Amino acid sequence: MIAAVAIGGYLLGSIPFGVIVTRAAGTGDVRNIGSGNIGATNVLRTGRRDLAALTLLGDVGKGIVAALLARWLVGRLAGTEAAVAAAALAGGAAFLGHLFPVWLRFKGGKGVATFYGVMLTVAWPVGLAAAATWIAMAALFRISSLAALTAAALAPLFAFAFDQPFAAVVLATFMAVLIFIRHHENIRRLLKGQEPRIGGKKSAPPADPAP
Repeated sequence: MIAAVAIGGYLLGSIPFGVIVTRAAGTGDVRNIGSGNIGATNVLRTGRRDLAALTLLGDVGKGIVAALLARWLVGRLAGTEAAVAAAALAGGAAFLGHLFPVWLRFKGGKGVATFYGVMLTVAWPVGLAAAATWIAMAALFRISSLAALTAAALAPLFAFAFDQPFAAVVLATFMAVLIFIRHHENIRRLLKGQEPRIGGKKSAPPADPAP
């Protein structure tokens, strides 16, 4: 059952909705646009808000479905505490699947949307608080990565503050660490004041000077 929960969560998380919706809509491969990321923020750079919304729903939804299925399956056999742990395991596996999808040769996204889906299912107060943090930071600074990093950093603290199960605290910490690792380039640009704003296009690197 543990193996089934982990593998099932990973495979669900590996579904690359950003690639699927942009190709289906005829806008090309999102990996060749902007930052090359498969998430909703980069899909928005195609100019298609509808595709970005579909990508966001898909990436959030796969985290929700993975955690819900695990909670339901294990809860029927082993009770509530085990069900929460199973949901955390499946959600964490789905998050890893988004970061390292088998369908894309393990080159995936940064996991922010799936992070919210997982946390809303495993520990909804934490998920809501993290989502509210993202909205507030995005409204203030209009920088998606800064909003995501702030929300991820605060998620483990929210889990402690809301007295969530230990599995939820570990899950929030695990995902927060990976989000920071996956955003290392964004952090570098933030420190230089070069991070693109929401709805903007990623700046092209400067050309080499003519000889």
